[in-house]
Amino acid sequence: MSSAIHNAAVEKGAAQAGDHLLRDISLPALVLHRQALEHNIDWMQKFVTDSGAELAPHGKTSMTPALFRRQLEAGAWGLTLATAVQTRAAYAHGVRRVLMANQLVGTPNMALIADLLADPAFEFHCMVDHPDNVAELGAFFASRGAKLNVMIEYGVVGGRCGCRTEAEVLALAEAIGAQPALALTGIEGYEGVIHGDHAISGIRAFAASLVGLAVQLQDNGAFAIDKPIITASGSAWYDLIAESFEARNAHGRFLSVLRPGSYVAHDHGIYKEAQCCVLERRSDLHEGLRPALEVWAHVQSLPEPGFAVIALGKRDVAYDAGLPVPLKRYQPGSDSIAGQDLAGCKVTAVMDQHAFMTVAPGVALRVGDIISFGTSHPCLTFDKWRVACLVDEQLQVVESMETCF
Repeated sequence: MSSAIHNAAVEKGAAQAGDHLLRDISLPALVLHRQALEHNIDWMQKFVTDSGAELAPHGKTSMTPALFRRQLEAGAWGLTLATAVQTRAAYAHGVRRVLMANQLVGTPNMALIADLLADPAFEFHCMVDHPDNVAELGAFFASRGAKLNVMIEYGVVGGRCGCRTEAEVLALAEAIGAQPALALTGIEGYEGVIHGDHAISGIRAFAASLVGLAVQLQDNGAFAIDKPIITASGSAWYDLIAESFEARNAHGRFLSVLRPGSYVAHDHGIYKEAQCCVLERRSDLHEGLRPALEVWAHVQSLPEPGFAVIALGKRDVAYDAGLPVPLKRYQPGSDSIAGQDLAGCKVTAVMDQHAFMTVAPGVALRVGDIISFGTSHPCLTFDKWRVACLVDEQLQVVESMETCF
């Protein structure tokens, strides 16, 4: 198939504004519910602002420019990303302030960022945690006549990247100071790798150490800016990080930045559970986030009593942190949007293009029926799709949102 024919086929099959999920959309499809999505964007922005911090949501969750725009328009300070290629994609869609919460490694990736820095309106910060990377970045950006903003990543033993001790942080700051092409603009950590029975106390201790290091570095004159950035927070423990930063007045001496990403779509699994814990810890927070993301698919086969095969698989939905959750059953072509509750049904396994589902007593499925599924871990559902359907309360498409993975 020629590229022209292929592109025409893709455009013809894509959802259009005005299409209806029960009548017009080729399934499976990635579905975002507008009301819940708008609630989540506003809820998290208010939470972060009320905490005296700034929000730089992690864009890797959705890699959806239409969502980037909504998050920035709602007041986000910037966007967090994970790679140079993601940064380039965000820049191409108008994002002009990026925290790359990762190390910039490899000459081609350095060159990509250097090209973007030719735009004086583009602000970029990346992480460093080793003298070798500092030396390589310093040499490369000096050769390009550019200045690179770097932040020291502080980690925990057994975690991801990051200096493991406070002494390593202080030594790395000196190495950065010896590189004219680098500017130390802050310190970063990620608490999501702290687990176990004492996770809460461990996260608070980690945040306290992070703030303490920032104070020490500032007292040493290590930072290149007057109000350095101090940043942490994934999508599960953001309340603890916000409290720790605020309690130590980090937002007065530093620019506190929180980086949750999965909140924008939320889920029916790990982040739903994490949100319940946030609400238990914070009695002042009444309503929390709402699941906004679903994947819709057809019943494909009913080969045995009490067993259904769904046209939905590993290529369509996340399965790393829990299998898809059956939500409601709809009749194709119907005008009814109520749906039948499927709480008694359960997905037991997924293959590349198929999901196996036990059917609860009293649920009479037919081949071709439409089922909505909740997910766990939205990051690894978004990345399987080129387009998401934003729908209103009547299940009518109001916008077709392209992803840029």
